Amino acid sequence: MRSFTCVCGQTLSFENSVCLRCGRAVGYARDARDVRPLDGMVPCANLDLNGCNWIPEVAGDLCFACRLTRTRPNDADLEGMPQYYRAEQAKRRLLFELDRIGLPVEPYDDATGRGLAFDLLSSVAEDVTTGHAGGIITLDLAEGDAVHREQVRLHLGEAYRTLLGHFRHEIGHYYWTVLVEPGDLDGFRAVFGDERASYDDAVSRHYADGPPSGWEETFVSGYATMHPWEDFAETFAHVLHIRDALETAHETGLSVDPQLATRDFGDVVLGTWVPLSAALNQMNRSLGHGDLYPFVLPPVVVDKLSWVDALLR
Repeated sequence: MRSFTCVCGQTLSFENSVCLRCGRAVGYARDARDVRPLDGMVPCANLDLNGCNWIPEVAGDLCFACRLTRTRPNDADLEGMPQYYRAEQAKRRLLFELDRIGLPVEPYDDATGRGLAFDLLSSVAEDVTTGHAGGIITLDLAEGDAVHREQVRLHLGEAYRTLLGHFRHEIGHYYWTVLVEPGDLDGFRAVFGDERASYDDAVSRHYADGPPSGWEETFVSGYATMHPWEDFAETFAHVLHIRDALETAHETGLSVDPQLATRDFGDVVLGTWVPLSAALNQMNRSLGHGDLYPFVLPPVVVDKLSWVDALLR
């Protein structure tokens, strides 16, 4: 995430709707990719509902980010609505990064069945499965509850589980259909394996037997071992994790410019990200927390990350 500054000189966060120094109303302008004073413009109609500070194209209307959500909890859902608020915050960060990279983000079109939309569903009264299908990303909003999310993480033996991580993983499935399926399938299969293998069988096998022995040498996570589609989505998510964290580190003076646009991504990972993440892990331990980035990136995984980064370019 890049750094933003108010006209008064105060540093602004991506989520700010008011400058904490001068009191100006501010909002995120997607066309300029900047947080700036509203100066008479009207913020998104969902500002009070989900904290959205994006500036809509039409005053008083929903902004681009909020229009991508086609389903949300009922206002009377006292448990689901706070979770929805947190999910929309994470979704806006995802969309900012997709724009920064230059990936196409087209709203879902019912007539063509193409494009992207989000169903952010409360599981208070019904079961919800997080996933992607045909451009629709569904999220169980219970993932917005820190206690629930940690319980699931421990139950599944995962190293990492966040709302933003879910969005980055599921959007990876979406971009597989946009960037890989109509393009270099042979190249994909050479790196990740043959996606034509039965997905249902792979799911059953994974949850019955878990990841295979020695998976750490070739996969970024145990979940990535399930099927080539999941390996791609997990790797895609980590490219977004790394890119965003490195940009934030540079913007806040924690790290040198990783030169993501010009350097080989494998070199960036090994030369900049690995030492930085190791330092951040030590910082977290100093404060009594677990590792901030609890992953090991062996050479095969670095090659997969580089393949996905090249695809995004």
